[in-house]
Amino acid sequence: MEAETLSPFSDFCYLFLSILLEGAPFILLGTLISGFIDAYLPPGLIDRWLPKNRPLAVMCSGLLGAVFPVCECAVVPVIRRLIRKGLPVSCAITYMLSAPIINPIVIVSTMKAFSTSLGQFSLRQTEVIDAYGPVFMTSSRLLIAFIVTVGVGLVVLKCRPKSILRPQILPKADGGEAEKDDGTPNATKQERLVLAMRTTMKDFLETAMYFSIGVGITAVFRAYVTQDLILLFNQSEATGIGLMMILAFVLSLCSTSDAFIAANFPVAQSAKLAFLVYGPMMDVKLVFMYLSVFRSKFVVILALSLLVVIGVLSYFWIRL
Repeated sequence: MEAETLSPFSDFCYLFLSILLEGAPFILLGTLISGFIDAYLPPGLIDRWLPKNRPLAVMCSGLLGAVFPVCECAVVPVIRRLIRKGLPVSCAITYMLSAPIINPIVIVSTMKAFSTSLGQFSLRQTEVIDAYGPVFMTSSRLLIAFIVTVGVGLVVLKCRPKSILRPQILPKADGGEAEKDDGTPNATKQERLVLAMRTTMKDFLETAMYFSIGVGITAVFRAYVTQDLILLFNQSEATGIGLMMILAFVLSLCSTSDAFIAANFPVAQSAKLAFLVYGPMMDVKLVFMYLSVFRSKFVVILALSLLVVIGVLSYFWIRL
């Protein structure tokens, strides 16, 4: 009985259910926000709040997570609805990538994780970690995330929305025809609430489908891959950075808790930074969720570009 409980298949079932149940409330939260945005937010309102200068608007979007903190599980349906409400694609993508990292909850959890991990290493390792303590690691995570996400937003400024967004997202992104009862002044409170709930249900079902596929792949990896692979992470610093980003991609951890994994992983600090920045922006479950909003070609280019840029920045960041 005990052997059966500890079998890889049992681990898979346990991991699948635990990750699914952990992420589902955040998806529900995100789709609820999405529904109320659809019902109550006038088209173009957020765009009017942002600076008229587009590069400056992108930079401000990179800090929106500090005011509207959303984890990566919930942010995709929110930005999907914001784009349809008229938010520029460059600002939406910047917010989408930065919000899971640049928010108060993640700041506190990262500080806590690197504060409590110091006693779990040898003297030599502790000296290195102490030199790059919780304040340094937390601020580095935020700064690298801000630089990368704003950079992505500035690049997207040069692209046409049609080359990035799926066709069903385009009408409102391009200022097309509004939905029938999209927050019009004549709609009653009851009609708006019904619209919000309908949108929530629709977005939740679609987002949950992609999320479940990603969780299944993650659970397979975590249940069937052995711990011996950890030895590969310390062959060189560059190898460690690359493998830690791949690990972050596959494990699909929540940004509010991934710092506790990174802080206690026996790799170089640069590899930990790469793990902490890349994971909340791009992982297995997010790829499937991104595909509900963006064209597959854009998602692939984004994933590879983030992998290279974050890896290089993390490698040289410690040496500054």
